[in-house]
Amino acid sequence: MASDKTFVEYIADQMGDAGDISFRKMFGEYAIYCGGKVVALICDNQLFVKPTAGGKAYIGSIVEAAPYPGAKHHFLIKDAFEDRDWISGLIKITEQELATPKFKKKK
Repeated sequence: MASDKTFVEYIADQMGDAGDISFRKMFGEYAIYCGGKVVALICDNQLFVKPTAGGKAYIGSIVEAAPYPGAKHHFLIKDAFEDRDWISGLIKITEQELATPKFKKKK
């Protein structure tokens, strides 16, 4: 089941205090970007945040799940995204710990 764009827009808005948030549709689901880095995925209207040590410490009791079959486990955020300050804090920590993506040179 594909995610609703309305849900994705709501999540992106909730994360707004973390920095430059954007999203992009990928394979019927969505990738959430902060500062040009993929920090989370939305699949089946569920939020999956990329795992980091800082994120794990911030969340405390984590729930991990794969956003789609064959994917690495991410932190599954069930309802905590409704707290704008909390989810923005998590996304800011995640963005800071992730490496800057390497862009491929065009041939």
